[in-house]
Amino acid sequence: MPEPLTLLSDDERLFAQEVEKLAQQRLAPAVAEMDEREEFRTELLRSFFELGLMGIEIPTQFGGAGGTFFMALLAIETLSRTDAAAGVIVDVQNTLVNNVFHRWGTPEQQQSFYPRLATEAIGCYCLTEPASGSDAFALQCKAEAEGSDYILNGKKAFITNAGEASLFIVFANIDLSRGYRGITAFVVEKGTAGLTLGKKETKLGIRASSTCEVIFDNVRVPSRNVIGEVGKGYKIAIETLNEGRIGIAAQMLGLAQGAWQGAMAYAAARSQFGQTLNSFQAVQFKLAELATDIEATRLLVYNTARLKGHGLPFAKEAAMAKYFSSQVAEKVASQALEIYGGYGFIKDFPAEKFYRDAKIGKLYEGTSNMQLSTIFKQLSSSP
Repeated sequence: MPEPLTLLSDDERLFAQEVEKLAQQRLAPAVAEMDEREEFRTELLRSFFELGLMGIEIPTQFGGAGGTFFMALLAIETLSRTDAAAGVIVDVQNTLVNNVFHRWGTPEQQQSFYPRLATEAIGCYCLTEPASGSDAFALQCKAEAEGSDYILNGKKAFITNAGEASLFIVFANIDLSRGYRGITAFVVEKGTAGLTLGKKETKLGIRASSTCEVIFDNVRVPSRNVIGEVGKGYKIAIETLNEGRIGIAAQMLGLAQGAWQGAMAYAAARSQFGQTLNSFQAVQFKLAELATDIEATRLLVYNTARLKGHGLPFAKEAAMAKYFSSQVAEKVASQALEIYGGYGFIKDFPAEKFYRDAKIGKLYEGTSNMQLSTIFKQLSSSP
């Protein structure tokens, strides 16, 4: 599928080309092994930092790339064409963790954490709990004031990047009787007494990306590590996830492209009945239909990112992009696998991994039903 060069500026196109070079030269040879071992290579993570992919919007004075939100999406999309696990690592770092500091961090917090996030420290976003998924504000993790500190107790579940993280953005409630109005955001550093990792999940897809429980047992956090206002963590959670959903949409867009490109190449190389698969009209029509779905997804995702970049409302469009891209990714991955026939069902070819990786798009950072609910609410409130 041709690159959408007309939709990109020169700087954006050059940036995407550099990310693609890294993906093909360094990431692609390691994908199968990392998926099998359920572990992302440390040297690849270092490469992400060296290229500036872990601090794309962080200002240059803090060691970041000084780029844009749209460039972050391009990185996520481009990496996900090769490996969706790589895409989500960069996604969480940029659209969730760095974004929290960008929008709500104090100058002192930015001075302290930006240089680390740009050059060496991986962050994770600790919101979900065992009994608090779609109902995110039912969380039970508690933060009790003690002098000038807070004491955190509770457990988080399904936390992406937790296995490699040095910094944890944690949402805890200072007063459960106040419901969501007690939720407060904290930054907790690895090595803090009482902070431990629990079970590392074995997953269907994006297996190289770590997904772990994070446990807080009387974890002492200084008040200077409160992000935003006390009791206003719910606002941070909602607004950050609105942006994060565009990142997941970019991941699913990239995944769909990768699955399609593999099927297109296979159809041109595989012969049956004396002719290549792409000589059959049924295969031609399927590939054409999937390419159209991918292009529609691209336009929806890019438009949403441009709205966000221009400071315009985008919550409805973010939910649409996340919902639609996950639908398309699953469809493309499934039908691309079928083009391979029996070979698509075995690990010698990439089709089965794209298929496994696609399913998570409908689940994390808000299930498809939650996106539809958000879309309807936004439509209902429109004048």
